[in-house]
Amino acid sequence: MLASQFISVNRKKYAVGLFWQPVAAGFAPRNYARSLAHNIDKKLNLYTEYRAMIGLGARRYGQRVGMVSAAAEVMESFSEYTSFLAVFQLNKVFFLIAARNGVILEDKIFNSEDDARNEYVKLSEIPDWGAFFAPGAWGMPRAAERNLADLITGRSRASLHPVSRFGAGVISLLLIAVFVLGLGIVFSDSVKQAFSPKQEMTGVDPELVAEYHRQIEQKNKELDEQFEIEKVAPPEPIVMPFEILPDRSERAKVCYQAMGFLMQPIPGWNQMWVKCSENGAVVELKRTFGTLGDFYAVANEIMPGALVQEIDEDTLRVSASLPEIDVVASQDERDADSIVRDITTLFQEIDTNIKTQVVVDSLTNGIDVETVNLVELEVDSKLIPMQFMKVFDEFGGVYMVQCAWDVRSRTWNYEVIIYAK
Repeated sequence: MLASQFISVNRKKYAVGLFWQPVAAGFAPRNYARSLAHNIDKKLNLYTEYRAMIGLGARRYGQRVGMVSAAAEVMESFSEYTSFLAVFQLNKVFFLIAARNGVILEDKIFNSEDDARNEYVKLSEIPDWGAFFAPGAWGMPRAAERNLADLITGRSRASLHPVSRFGAGVISLLLIAVFVLGLGIVFSDSVKQAFSPKQEMTGVDPELVAEYHRQIEQKNKELDEQFEIEKVAPPEPIVMPFEILPDRSERAKVCYQAMGFLMQPIPGWNQMWVKCSENGAVVELKRTFGTLGDFYAVANEIMPGALVQEIDEDTLRVSASLPEIDVVASQDERDADSIVRDITTLFQEIDTNIKTQVVVDSLTNGIDVETVNLVELEVDSKLIPMQFMKVFDEFGGVYMVQCAWDVRSRTWNYEVIIYAK
């Protein structure tokens, strides 16, 4: 992979070389991006959402928040093709993008023309491409040549965002501070006038003043009726996340049951890992001696209603949704730093390593803004979900974001949030 994963088109930088994956049903994009980054490379700290897909990038490759995906821009320009293979020459580098059935399969940048051509030839051997695009000097059959600068129009909104909640929270607070400061500057004169001494009116008949106000009120009422002015409805109140937390014991139970449902043995296919996060569970399977036909024949019988995603000919991911769980209002009475100290002490007593960080999340209804303090923690354990969640009996505001089982290490990995005061 190149050290720099961006290109400049029309004097603007665009992100390339993103790792693309479809978003599984029932998953929130940012949480799915966090989960992918955790399992692939924790240094992937940026993501973008585009057409039910997630693209992961990283600041270490020169990519930045707000940078738009070049692959998404090309997809917008080639909207008439559901499947295409394209290579564009830009100065001394070559940008390759491949899309199948509206899903981005490849998003790569090459310094070497030979490497780019070899990758193009290899992919072109896959049947049923809708269109081919390549540099004219290559002489590729059925391929048209297009200028990348003509395709980058800025119509795509697939810009990069931070994967971490912490970065997003800090940015939100900075924007709020700038907004408040701007209001203070704009209305400074009005505030001064409001608190400055008023000169008393003299020589004015009180009855004339009252009649004047009555006429103004009547005129406003007539204008409202004439133009049917609608009153702006007040915004919906902000619902804090700790007011609608799933019951922790019930969530652990349904996650464990869903993961067991997906971990049923299928001859010729090995389970690699299984996880439960947000609204669903998913398992990854690798082929040994089985076939796709064998898999579907068995899976349709033992996993009715499960959703199958074919990653490649040897890799499958099967997901299942979770049932609705009763919600409760729960928040810990301690501040975030106290929770970190107490939870660290608790896990030290059972000789278990733990990773923690304090995060500030911002919520808004378009007008009002609320912030909430929370502690995020990650733990590897041998305890099953129902046993593990009992560790938190003395804490309030607990939510299990994700639990995962690694088949090879036979270890559970848990991500948990505790909402603080």
